[in-house]
Amino acid sequence: MKLLRRKEGPSLDSRLAALLEAATLGEGRLSERAVSGARAVAERAGVRRELSLDHTVAALAGATGSGKSSLYNALAGEDLADVGVTRPTTSTAQAALWDGEGAGPLLDWLDIPRRHSAADPAADPAADSAADQGLSGLVLLDLPDHDSIRLSHRLEVDRLVEQVDLLVWVVDPQKYADAALHERYLRPLAGHRDVMVVLLNQVDRLPPDAVDRCLRDLRRLLDDDGLPGIPVLAVSARTGRGLDDLRGLLGERVSERRSWSARLAADITTAAGHLATADPPQAVEGDGGGALALGRAESGEVEPAGEAQAGAKRMAGAERALTGTLCAAAGVPVVVEAVAKGHRHRAVVATGWPVTRWIRRFRPDPLRRLRLGGLAPKGRPGGEIVGRTSVPAASAVQRAQVETAVRDVGEVASAGLPGAWAVSVRQAARSRARELADAVDRAVATTSAVGTRRPRWWRAVNGLQWLVFAAMLAGAGWLGVLFAMDYLRLPQPPLPTAGAVPWPTVLLVGGALAGVLIALLSRLAAWAGGRRRARRTARALRASIGRVGRELVLEPVEAELDTYARFTEALDLARGSA
Repeated sequence: MKLLRRKEGPSLDSRLAALLEAATLGEGRLSERAVSGARAVAERAGVRRELSLDHTVAALAGATGSGKSSLYNALAGEDLADVGVTRPTTSTAQAALWDGEGAGPLLDWLDIPRRHSAADPAADPAADSAADQGLSGLVLLDLPDHDSIRLSHRLEVDRLVEQVDLLVWVVDPQKYADAALHERYLRPLAGHRDVMVVLLNQVDRLPPDAVDRCLRDLRRLLDDDGLPGIPVLAVSARTGRGLDDLRGLLGERVSERRSWSARLAADITTAAGHLATADPPQAVEGDGGGALALGRAESGEVEPAGEAQAGAKRMAGAERALTGTLCAAAGVPVVVEAVAKGHRHRAVVATGWPVTRWIRRFRPDPLRRLRLGGLAPKGRPGGEIVGRTSVPAASAVQRAQVETAVRDVGEVASAGLPGAWAVSVRQAARSRARELADAVDRAVATTSAVGTRRPRWWRAVNGLQWLVFAAMLAGAGWLGVLFAMDYLRLPQPPLPTAGAVPWPTVLLVGGALAGVLIALLSRLAAWAGGRRRARRTARALRASIGRVGRELVLEPVEAELDTYARFTEALDLARGSA
């Protein structure tokens, strides 16, 4: 029989490391608020884990008049907090501790100066009941009112709401639907429902059926806030209704010693969600009407893997279009034509009839005219080309076409990415666009230099031409000697003949005709060779310019896409879904 093991999720340490990695990868690509928020969560988590893990910090938070302080006193078993009805009486947070030994550093980190020990079980029988319910290790905070008219009170609440392990929201029948509570806190903290409790206080003021209606309506509002299943208790600090249930719930959370880790896990998930949907750095983010930095973010969707093949085809098409546009802007057709003409020009110089080939030297080499043939890499480390070619500069239309092709690469590569990463990929496509002109020019100069290589048959034909030319000169010299001897009336030596034609004449006329014929045949071969060389050069230029486009446009894009892939992997791990 096979044993089925439950697959555990990633540890808190690995999720924190993944969140930091995602924040690092998003640096400069995502809004500073999202990145700094993720780093703050990681820093806060690191500090909280180093402090007391045997204590659970629960905070009573609510609006003015909700009865927080009354509940605080009722749970602590003595009047520790001043109680008011219409005005805020809690100006700074204070703590009540059950077995608070070792909680000092934790309260120092929370910056809670006012600390009280709950009633001693030996002196107060009511305290025995609390201890029996597992409250040992509870640190209960009474927070200022979140809707206080004083800004310092609201800032204190915001700070501690981000730090405590367990949030206990206290509402009253009159203001439980207050938009400030739901929009500023409950809705943004929907991802923290495992570490939140809602108390409907002062139910002693309502008839029993009205209590049930308020609870149902409150539950409906919480469901709308994205908090289904969150514990909701009806309590009364004055009559004690529901306090035993509240103590039992707090005792259960404290005894588990897991609220701190659940809170940190929720913070990590929420921060990862903010990174997934963050705007680009240039986008100015508002404060969302005072929403907490740990507010809820919509989960970012990653491009489905099934579209990878279609995306690869689109990228291949964009790469071909970019290469073609760069070739046109670089004057590749002009260079290819010059290669063919230059090949024929040099072929005539190398294999033409020696009597007339020198005239060709007065004609400029088409490649030299474009400063291509003599611009082979030399003179600098790494084979850098010295100077620029004289290929006609790209027209305004061609430059615009290159810019469009570069943008198209960015658009195709960024298709389906979240907004901030789409912007980052498009920027990566243009990041080295200014280097394109010089890099393409160097590629043209280096690649076209191959078109100046002399075929081996030129040397053989050149030797044959000089041999034929020497035969022609020998025939001319022989005839000259015979003419001189005849002019001086000297006796003529025997004259060999080829049939009826004397050999000197054969050498002279045959050498001339052979030289011209070889030159004509060589020119025909050079014309065909020029076409072949032009085709090879065109392919080599396209490949070379394609490498430039890949290096300066596609590789930055691919590097950015790889960064995004690592970012999404880190986010998945941070969310606990890896």
